[in-house]
Amino acid sequence: MKRLVFALCALVVLAGCNGSSVKVVPEQALPDIYEEAYKEFKKEHYEVAAEKFALAETQYPASPWAADALIMSAYSHYMDEDFAGAIMVADRFMRFHPGHTDVPYVLYLRGMCYYRQVSDVRREPGMSVYALNQFQQLVDRFPNSEYAKNAKNKIVILKNYIAGKIMYAARNDMAAQNWPSAITRFQSVITDAQETVMTAEALYRLTECYTAIGLPEQAAGYAEMLRKNFPDNEWTKKLK
Repeated sequence: MKRLVFALCALVVLAGCNGSSVKVVPEQALPDIYEEAYKEFKKEHYEVAAEKFALAETQYPASPWAADALIMSAYSHYMDEDFAGAIMVADRFMRFHPGHTDVPYVLYLRGMCYYRQVSDVRREPGMSVYALNQFQQLVDRFPNSEYAKNAKNKIVILKNYIAGKIMYAARNDMAAQNWPSAITRFQSVITDAQETVMTAEALYRLTECYTAIGLPEQAAGYAEMLRKNFPDNEWTKKLK
């Protein structure tokens, strides 16, 4: 115990010496932090703004403004295209303010962070799946939210994107004559993404696959499904 006291005293003495002084910066008033943060945000200095809004939350976590500070910090990161930073702050918001009225917006923002990172259909879906999950959670939990309609539109786009990714892989399987894999992929589009624009082609491709492996009855069954559900579709017109 005496050693601990002596060590603490030594630190105090060292802190008071010239060239080794440790300045204690008093906490800045919350309104002042906010004012500075908004000024930086309006100047489009989003990285600085994100840091200042985060500072407001960490220094005054019990303040009614704490939740808003996290939202503004996440949005600043988003505007700076620092999507990882935005998601991290959004996760903090959800952890500490799960019942807040702005939860729908934070879900939407988190979804947009993933959505903005969706890339070429030939690559792994990754971000598209994460984005879809966020938007679907928003629609399921807050169907009457002002963000729900936009989220629904994004869900349609993402489902088509994911189905397109599966179709691309399935076509490659066909080219390699890997019929079991191709059939499995095409069937997954029909069962899991039947509302997408890919369904008609998936049915047509299944008729080709089953014909190729010598199962005409199964091929005829999918051809009939195609005719019945998409009588005027371009893929239906390709049937012999």
